[in-house]
Order: sequence, then structure tokens, then C-alpha cells
Amino acid sequence: MYGEEPISRERVVMGEPVRTGDVLFSLRDVSVDYATRAGAVKAVDRVSLDIRKGEILGLVGESGCGKSTLGKAMLRMIQPPGEITEGQMIFDGTDLMTLNSRRMRELRGARLGMVFQDPMTSLDPLQKIVDHLTETVMTHEPSTSEAAARDRAEQLVSRLGLREERIDDYPHQFSGGMRQRIMIALALALRADLVIADEPTTALDVIVEAQFLDLLRELRAEFDLTIVLITHNIGVVAEVADRVAVMYAGRMVEVAGVDGLFLDTKHPYGQGLLKAVPNIQLADAELYQMEGSPPNLLRPPPGCSFHPRCPSEMPICSSVEPSLRAVDQDHLAACWLYEDHPEKRVPVEVAHD
Repeated sequence: MYGEEPISRERVVMGEPVRTGDVLFSLRDVSVDYATRAGAVKAVDRVSLDIRKGEILGLVGESGCGKSTLGKAMLRMIQPPGEITEGQMIFDGTDLMTLNSRRMRELRGARLGMVFQDPMTSLDPLQKIVDHLTETVMTHEPSTSEAAARDRAEQLVSRLGLREERIDDYPHQFSGGMRQRIMIALALALRADLVIADEPTTALDVIVEAQFLDLLRELRAEFDLTIVLITHNIGVVAEVADRVAVMYAGRMVEVAGVDGLFLDTKHPYGQGLLKAVPNIQLADAELYQMEGSPPNLLRPPPGCSFHPRCPSEMPICSSVEPSLRAVDQDHLAACWLYEDHPEKRVPVEVAHD
């Protein structure tokens, strides 16, 4: 148990050696369940992941795969009927699961920030933008005067491309792209170390989206930010991410550098995701559609959750769950194609010949 003790200086993480200084946030076997009348829905199932200081990590997968739930779990923002049922979340040497509610509130905003998908649901429509920002600063820094907090707010919105005087406007007076910039300002008001952005470009047009992504890159360099970018848009990930983590049915199935994932995808699910991206340069190409549907998380299939849809299914896939392990340099995958096991047999299609 890590508890509140610092992580050791050298350790092995999922098959690869990682120095403590390289890792800002570690997830270890984190699970999140939602209680329903029909039983528990396992939205996140024993996820392990390392987030490195200063990187932009893209977290991708189909709708309902658990990526947004994982992002909220990292800030311990899961509300009933949801519950984090197991696992460790180690931020800068401390397991967040050991902290009480007061300590978590102190960390949120101060060191851990979140940009939600729809900022209008996060911004109080009755409060001016200046009130949002100054309240955040003065709550976490009681010694800061209102004038100093306002000055910091003006500097932030100016850095994010908004006129300083607009902090006296209300949220509804801004466009979608401007509101997302305000959400980033809230995350940066206390100079957070880690910012989780949950589908931040979904409601933006392509021009504003491109500007927003450029801004993320600039802020990462300027503020030494670590960013987790949750999205279903593979193109966005290719544009800004350093590494990519792929989720399916609540589980982590592949983690790789952005070049490794796009040039040499290992997991059949990741391969299907990339094939499904339209290519405007191939006018006659038929759009690929992955067969089947994501599983019912009330009753997920045994073994590998993807096996009912997998073109490379083997007999072992339906009975034994593969582990997430190194299959190449800085490339992890949870697939029996890259792992030996006594029960492993020839592929199903060969066995049927």
C-alpha cells in the first residue's frame, strides 16, 4: 500500500521501468461501479495507467467506454449512485483515496483542475466571470485580497485571448469557444499541475477547435501543465497528444506514444477505431464500420470484453482476460495476440477450416 508515502525512486510499472520523477499521477486497479436496480454497472474496471509530468495524454474510446467516468474518478468527483470501489490514485506521491473530503477540496483547483464538456453547466449563469475567478482564488488563498484576485483574473483572461474588461460579463454573453477558455482560466487560476479536459472541443466548430488546440499546446509549455484530453475524436488526439490511452468497456486496452498508436496499432479494437476515421484524401474508399456493439456492462462477456466483435478472436479470448503489458517499446496492449498462455490455441477461423 502506498498510502501517503512517496513512491519509490525506481519501480516497474506494467512491464516497463519508470523513474519517479517521470510520473505525476498513477492509477492502480481503479474500479468505479454505478448501482442500479438491475445490479452494479462496472463503468471502470481495474484500470491502471501512468500519467507523466508535462505530457498531453489523449484518452479515447467509444461513447460509454468509461473515459469520462475515469476522469471524474481521478478528482474523486464520482457521486452516488456511483462509487470508486477499489484501487489507488497516486498523485505526486500521495494516494488520493486516503485523503478526507476537506483535503480533496483543497487539491481540486489548487493542483488538480477539470474542464468539462459543456461549460454552461459548470458556470453559474447568475455570476459574472470575475466572480467565478476571484472566488476560486480567494477560497484557496484566503490571504489574497479581492483586488489582487481580480488582477490575476484579468491577466489570465487576457493571456487566453479575451479582453480584460469582459470579466465583468455573464457566461451567456460569451460564445462556446470563449466559455471553454474561461473554464481553462478557472483551472489555471491557482496554477494547477494537472488539468483534465473532458471532450472540450465537442461543441466547437472546426476553426475554433483548431485555435483551442493551439492554445492547449501553448499553455502546456508556458505553465508546465500536464493535460489529460478525454475525447472520441481521434483527429484531435493525433493533433496534440504525446501519448494515447484507449479504453473499451471500462478497461484499458492499449497505451502508446501517438506515433506508435497511429503507425502500428496493436489491439484489434484500436485498429478498428483508426479504420473508422473518414479519409477525405481517398474519395472512393468505403467507410469502415466495426461489427457489433459495445457490451452490456451489467453483464460483460467473460475473458476479453472485445472478443464478440474481434476479427482475430481465439478460443482463449472468451474465457481468460488478457493483462495490459508491454508489447513494444513504450507500447502496452491487453490482447492474447501478444501474450502466451497454456490455454492459448490457434485462431478460431483456422480451427473452423
